[in-house]
Amino acid sequence: MKKKIIIPTVIIAVVAVIIIIYTAAGKDKANLLEVEVKKGKFEIVVTTTGELQAESSVDITAPTELRTSRHLRFGEIKIQDLVAEGTMVDSGDYVGLLDRSEVSNSLKNAQDQLEEEEASYMRVKMDTAMTLSNLRDELINMQFNVEEAEITLEQSKFEPPATIRQAQISLDKAKRAYEQAVQNYQFRLEQARADMREAEIDLEQARQNVRDMEEVIEKFEIRAPARGMVIYKKENDGTRRKVGSSISPWDLVVATLPDLTTMISKTYVNEIDISKVNAGQPVRIGVDAFPEKKYTGVVTHVANIGEQLPNTDAKVFEVLIKLDGYDPILRPAMTTSNQIITQVFDDVNYIPLEAVHVDDSIPYVVKKKGVKQVVVLGVSNENEIIVEQGLDAGELIYLNLPEGHEEMKIEGEELISVIQEKARQAREEEERRTREAEKVNNQRLQRNNRGAGGRMRPGDFNPEDIPEEVRQRFMQGRAQRDTTNN
Repeated sequence: MKKKIIIPTVIIAVVAVIIIIYTAAGKDKANLLEVEVKKGKFEIVVTTTGELQAESSVDITAPTELRTSRHLRFGEIKIQDLVAEGTMVDSGDYVGLLDRSEVSNSLKNAQDQLEEEEASYMRVKMDTAMTLSNLRDELINMQFNVEEAEITLEQSKFEPPATIRQAQISLDKAKRAYEQAVQNYQFRLEQARADMREAEIDLEQARQNVRDMEEVIEKFEIRAPARGMVIYKKENDGTRRKVGSSISPWDLVVATLPDLTTMISKTYVNEIDISKVNAGQPVRIGVDAFPEKKYTGVVTHVANIGEQLPNTDAKVFEVLIKLDGYDPILRPAMTTSNQIITQVFDDVNYIPLEAVHVDDSIPYVVKKKGVKQVVVLGVSNENEIIVEQGLDAGELIYLNLPEGHEEMKIEGEELISVIQEKARQAREEEERRTREAEKVNNQRLQRNNRGAGGRMRPGDFNPEDIPEEVRQRFMQGRAQRDTTNN
C-alpha cells in the first residue's frame, strides 16, 4: 500500500521539476531579444529642435523720428495697447498705441520754451530798434555839429589867426566825432543783426521742436505698413513684446508682418556636431502642432561663430533651414523637429548600437547560434552602427547578453588585427590634426608677436586658441574613434 502511494508522489515531483526547468528556460529565452542584420541605405543624421520663421518680413515700428530727429531726446517708451498676436491686418490698419505721457510732458516743456523764445525774440527786436534809432539820432546831431563848425570856420576868416585856428580845430573834432559815431553805428548795426539772427535761430529751433513732437505724438498710434499677420518681436530673454514692454530709440520694432509663403526653421546645432552640417544638405522636418504632417527642406546657412544660449553651458551654432513648398497651416513660432541628413551610405550592413558589446576594447556581437562574433565597426548614427566586417545581411543576433556568454566560442579573431589597425590610423589622424592645429596656432602667435615687435616665448601656445574649424574636425575624429573602440 505504501509502495503504491510513493510511486505517484515521485512521478508528480519529477513532473514538477521538469515544468520548473522548462519554465525557467522559457523565461530566459523570452528575455533574449534578437534582431536581424539589415542591409541598405544608412544615414548619419543630426537631430535638432527649431522654430518656424518667415524668410522675409516687413517690420512694424515705432516712429523713426525717435531715433533720427536731432531735436528729440527720449528714453524708453512703453507700449500702451496692442491687437492680439496673429491678427490679420491690411495696410493702414490699427496695430497698437504707445504711451504718450512722457512725450506729452516733453511737448508741454517745449511749448513753454517756445513762448519764452518768442518773448525773447520780441525783446531783442525792440531793444535793437530802440538802440539803432538812438544811434541814428545821435548821428544826425553830430552831422549838425559838423555843419555848425564849418559855418563858424567860414565866418572866422577875417578873424585873427588864433581864432581861425580854433575854429579849424573845432571842425576837425566835429568831423572826427561824426566819423567815429558812423563806425560805432556800423558796429552796433552788425551786432544787432547777429543778435537778431541768434534770436531767430533759437525761436525757429523751439518751433521745430514743437512741430517734431506733435508729429511724433500723432504717430504713436501704430499702423500696419502692409497686409499680413501680426507677429510680435522677441525680447532678449525670449519673450515677445506685449502691453507694458518698452521701446528703445535704438530698437523700434514692435512687430513683424511675415511672408508666410516662404518659411524657414531656425535651429541651433551643438559644437560637437556642427562640423557635420553644411549648406545644401537635405532635411526632414516635422511640426509639433501637426505630427501627421511631414515636410522637407535644405540647410541654407550655417553660422561661422558659436554662441551660448541663456541657461546653457554648451556652445551652439545657428543653422537656418528653408522648407520646400508652401503650406497655409504653418505659422511663425511653431516648434519643428529637424533631421539634418549629413551623410548617406548605400548598401551597407548595420545593426542597433545595443547589440554591440566590448571585451578588452574588442567589439563583438552574440549570434543566435550561440557564438561571439568579432566585428569591425564603421560610423554610427543615433541608434545604429555600420558593420564593415564580421556579419552578413540577414543573420540573427541578440541585443542583450545571454547567460553563459563568457563560455561561448569566439569567431572572427582574425579581425582583431583589422580593428587594431583602424585604431592606430585613427590615433595617427588625431595626432596629425593636433599637430596641424598647433602649427596654425604657432604661426598665428608668431605673426601677432612680430606685429607687436616681440618674440614668441615657450609656453605661449594655448590649446584653446586652436581655430574653431580645426578643433571641430579634431572632436569629430575623436568621437568616431571612441565609437569604434566602444
